[in-house]
Amino acid sequence: MIEISKFIVGYLILQGAILSLIAAIGVIKLPDPYTRNHAASKNATLGIMSILIGVFLYFYFIHGEVNSRILLAILFIFITAPVAGHLISRAAYNSGVPLWKNSVQDDLKEAKEGKIENRSTD
Repeated sequence: MIEISKFIVGYLILQGAILSLIAAIGVIKLPDPYTRNHAASKNATLGIMSILIGVFLYFYFIHGEVNSRILLAILFIFITAPVAGHLISRAAYNSGVPLWKNSVQDDLKEAKEGKIENRSTD
């Protein structure tokens, strides 16, 4: 049982390291702040959570201890990192940082300029 748990722990930590590396490459290579922020918030969150889950399982299976601080860190990162990424992207958009020219269509720009009427369900 201990050998299987060591394999699972190693897999989770390796997976987290690879996802964090992919997030770092995405932050460097992607063209605009919105896609960079997406890479940083999604991949890095999943990578850090995988590493922390691996560490938690290591302490639980190998040492027989339940570390509540690791569980709180997982919960804290799970809640705060996506919200922070969303708020950073929203602040960049509202301050006028341009989208990459080959990016998706900006429907919010038309709504902000008043070209789209407010459609309420009556």
